[in-house]
Amino acid sequence: MSLSSLLETFEQLAPMLAGGFVTTLQVTVSSLIIAMVLGILVCLMHISHKRVLRGIAKFYIWIIRGTPMLVQAFYIYFAVPQLIQLSTGSSFRIDVFTASLITLSLNAGAYLSEIFRGSIESVDKGQMEASRSLGVSYATSMRKIILPQAVRICLPSLVNQCIITLKDSTILYAIGLGEIMYQAKIYVGRTMESFATYTWVAICFLLITSVLMLISRTVEKRMHA
Repeated sequence: MSLSSLLETFEQLAPMLAGGFVTTLQVTVSSLIIAMVLGILVCLMHISHKRVLRGIAKFYIWIIRGTPMLVQAFYIYFAVPQLIQLSTGSSFRIDVFTASLITLSLNAGAYLSEIFRGSIESVDKGQMEASRSLGVSYATSMRKIILPQAVRICLPSLVNQCIITLKDSTILYAIGLGEIMYQAKIYVGRTMESFATYTWVAICFLLITSVLMLISRTVEKRMHA
């Protein structure tokens, strides 16, 4: 295929990719914000001294890490509404975007919690003990002493998980989310231009992830300066 053919395909495909990119960006950013909060909560539960909280956190992480995200998406979009309908006897549905948002948030939240936990546990335990011996509360010690150091440690892994979540969003075309891959599949179905279409999809993701990695390196350098 010639360069002119690739460019011609891009001109026709660009509006669809732009629409898909907006949806991809919306669901990825929204899910990461939720996942950050969820990840911190689950992390604190996991390192808690209360056995019940630790058990809940471990069970959640076990379920998410032990099942494919595609299965999770189908379960949330198809199985959960049916369960609610059978339990309540009333009609209940989850729209595609909400199901996708829940799936990505739960999935990323589990992995982020482990990233946060590993970073917190890598901070010298003597710092927490010294802080507590001076009469500083556990919450204050965690917020002002441990977490700032843990953030520096986990930043590369954090950005990596953001990139993984962005790429994982393509899986959600299977339940009908109108993201980049979904739009590409529609275009291929109309034109049969598989090579050019998926080439441009790959280029789009390479550009996005490259920008994220560049931002990550810049932030890392400034934090360690």
